[in-house]
Amino acid sequence: MTDPHGFLEFPRRPVPARPVEERLRDWNEVYAGQATLPLVSEQAGRCMDCGIPFCHSGCPLGNLIPEWNAYARRADWRAAAERLHATNNFPEFTGRLCPAPCEDACVLTINADPVTIKNVEQAIADQSWERGYASPRPPERLSGKTVAVVGSGPAGLAAAQQLTRIGHTVAVYERADRIGGLLRYGIPAFKMEKCHLDRRIEQMRAEGTIFRTGVDVGSDLDAAELAERHDAVVVAVGARGQRELPVPGRELHGIHQAMDYLTLANRVTEGDFETSAVTAEGKHVVIIGGGDTGSDCMGTALRQGAWSVVQLDINPEPGDTRRDGEPWPVYPKVYRISHAHEEARGREGADPRVFASATLRFEGDPAGQVQALRLAEVEPGSRRPRPGTERGIRADLVLLALGFHGPEQGTGLMRQLGLGLDDRGNFARDDGFGARTAERTRPDGIFIAGDAGRGQSLVVWAIAEGRSAAAATDRYLSGSTVLPAPIAPQDRPLVA
Repeated sequence: MTDPHGFLEFPRRPVPARPVEERLRDWNEVYAGQATLPLVSEQAGRCMDCGIPFCHSGCPLGNLIPEWNAYARRADWRAAAERLHATNNFPEFTGRLCPAPCEDACVLTINADPVTIKNVEQAIADQSWERGYASPRPPERLSGKTVAVVGSGPAGLAAAQQLTRIGHTVAVYERADRIGGLLRYGIPAFKMEKCHLDRRIEQMRAEGTIFRTGVDVGSDLDAAELAERHDAVVVAVGARGQRELPVPGRELHGIHQAMDYLTLANRVTEGDFETSAVTAEGKHVVIIGGGDTGSDCMGTALRQGAWSVVQLDINPEPGDTRRDGEPWPVYPKVYRISHAHEEARGREGADPRVFASATLRFEGDPAGQVQALRLAEVEPGSRRPRPGTERGIRADLVLLALGFHGPEQGTGLMRQLGLGLDDRGNFARDDGFGARTAERTRPDGIFIAGDAGRGQSLVVWAIAEGRSAAAATDRYLSGSTVLPAPIAPQDRPLVA
């Protein structure tokens, strides 16, 4: 166990971010270069060795948090890395990107501040690489079975690594020019530098996973033919169906989907372009949508040199404490500040978000370029505009960060595999991750993993989906499996 009095002796101290003025001048990670190990070991000692670790329930991966906290407390990074990787293929991703529902489920949260689980996880993962503990693990023997994984986001990569390590020959097909899905082009470098992704891909290559980029399955390659050539197919194409905002003026120039904007910005940092075709430099930027994608757009716009940035959220401003309907250990809707919000506050200290606001229409100049946005407050308890509250704000660039409604529909992949949809608009599947057709029959050897079957979710859920779908695929191919399956398709986050 850790220090039995640690949570009494040491207050919660997260790893500090770099100064705002410094990090806005580059695209490096917010925490890049920070000295963390002594602080992380101290904070890991706050883990109280509770009898029932509810942090396990907060994370769909079932991470062995008290165990690797104990090892991190003693600076035994090899043992900590072994326990961390026992449940998570990519802790260097989750330690940077996950909002850490495990911390809100920490027992200390009942009446104190939780353990800095996310900081500890990232430190262990980074030490695992720096000290050479993350060497490739190729299979001892091959099964003779082949699997195609369509999509290379966290779910597809997790499924591919699990299936490769168990002995199947796995090929990952990605329609973009680089592997990684949204990890590559949707996540800004200041949240996760792509060297972490590249390093993990090279490890997977050394283990035997085959990667094929620039192949749009269903268009460049017939999906039914792909299924015939392989013993199983895992569809992990994500939920890329972007939500729209059907209001007057949407057709004006200068209004873009957030993911299109982030992809272009990430391609600049990858070295593909010198400048982005859609830049915030010198512009008044309005971001519509209050989630993480909107926050990522804000941090990107600030680094591009935006004149001002405002984020509109249709939801009311949350309180500082849990509501009665959100008791511990559920993940509460409380007031949170991202690093991008902190950067946008500037010297005035004002929150860059406008809560409880609905966009009514866009206004443009004679050339068809957006110049303003009209918004109104929404009625309490609804999303209807409140009469008499309409006002306008300057907008030279508008970014729609409204989330995703499920996988892209009507694609060649969907038609050629005969994939059906469930009542939420995701690819239909059974209790064993097997695909369901529109007639609710099950095609042999087709499995659905990640956001394509679950809907838009967190990176930890994507990895858990990939691991579970890999177990289901291995059971189909081999008759049984020793691969772990942390979740079932119907599992959902912990709620009251």
